[in-house]
Amino acid sequence: MNPTNISAVTELTRAIGKIVKKYPDVSIAVAPPFPFIATCNKVAPGLGMVAQTMHEQSLGAFTGEVSPSMLASLGVRGVIVGHSERRAMGESDEMVSKKVLSALKYKLTPIVCIGELSRDQNGNFFSHIEMQIVSAFKDVPKSKFKEVVIAYEPIWAIGTGDTATPEDVIEMQLYIAKILAKHFGRVVATQVRVIYGGSVNEKNAAELWATGHVNGFLVGGASLSANSFKTIVEATANKVK
Repeated sequence: MNPTNISAVTELTRAIGKIVKKYPDVSIAVAPPFPFIATCNKVAPGLGMVAQTMHEQSLGAFTGEVSPSMLASLGVRGVIVGHSERRAMGESDEMVSKKVLSALKYKLTPIVCIGELSRDQNGNFFSHIEMQIVSAFKDVPKSKFKEVVIAYEPIWAIGTGDTATPEDVIEMQLYIAKILAKHFGRVVATQVRVIYGGSVNEKNAAELWATGHVNGFLVGGASLSANSFKTIVEATANKVK
């Protein structure tokens, strides 16, 4: 729930809009709170717009919820699904699966968050990641996987200042590809973009990008500072993938 007011949103969006123009080869999108989507579109029309979540149904008696059809009508291009904070509030694997299908139906790119709460020496956390992947995409047609993004966000690293090492990220990216190939086929494994989220900031982005072999970042707190965000974008611009 940031920023907290329309003036702060306008200022930040205008600054990020300038970054987009400076780095046209970098794919940049923002995920503002629902009330600010229209403002962000107006202030920086060339900036990709993503929703923080949505309801799986397109209409109905779900007071307070926002539907995929509403988002699509606003020009929103994608939606974050299964963020760890949403899961902590009760968003189940089954709900994530339904939201993925609904997003694809309305031509919204589902950015599906997966990640372990903690790591154990025996590697049992890998089975948790596999379960999340299989559950989220079990009903997705193979032809649609090229429209999907997976955001690996180790929960222990979100907002804590702790960051997965490049080695951790490489290991998980390879594992995710292995699970996709195992359950959905080798072609699918090559089509899905995997990005990293978890205390990404201006200090660690360059190393993660250079040695972690990720396809992008899901940036949290650092995105609230235009200068910090610009540094992260610059890191990816050095070697656009």
